[in-house]
Amino acid sequence: MTWSTYAGFAAMMALLAMMPGPDTMVVLKNALTGGARGGGWACAGISVANFLQGTAAALGLGAVITRYQPVFETVKWLGAAYLVYLGIQALRGAWRGDYESLDDVRRARASRSRRFREGFLSNITNPKVIVLYLSVLPQFLTPESGFGDSLLLAYTVAALGVVWQVLLLLFVHRVRGWLQRRKVRRAMDGVTGTALLGFGAALALEG
Repeated sequence: MTWSTYAGFAAMMALLAMMPGPDTMVVLKNALTGGARGGGWACAGISVANFLQGTAAALGLGAVITRYQPVFETVKWLGAAYLVYLGIQALRGAWRGDYESLDDVRRARASRSRRFREGFLSNITNPKVIVLYLSVLPQFLTPESGFGDSLLLAYTVAALGVVWQVLLLLFVHRVRGWLQRRKVRRAMDGVTGTALLGFGAALALEG
């Protein structure tokens, strides 16, 4: 693989990473309720799942999953249901508008595992991620490419996702004063909840 080929691949994946998707919405949802640290734990969960999916694609396991229809359909419906669940959670928060308890430090610490789990499950149950790896990576590989090249491309996708999510968290941290306003929080929860419901429905209806 040449450096020009890799640079082209990285540039394309960077643009895709910045497109709003379930991962971005899950990070934003957790950043709104738990601050930058809360969003960071969700980002960590997403990153672990992304690296696992990238490894599976490089090893050829992803192709097995996508070709075996019952497994693929099961993962798809689990992913859709989980995104809908997260969306409903966000909409409930927007409806209630009760954010006083979210400042409790002990509750924030106890929710670290939940935030990590939300990020991990939202990514690992999204079959579009493995499909992305399987459809894009081969276009930048040649018959002479080895397993190392496949891993390099797969991990580049995951790493660029981390970079984008960290930039998003930095932005949320910079405007945290504005985001702490009750009306703004309710509006943001409504937007993220609606978006997550939309992504879940789109995933479920996709043929």
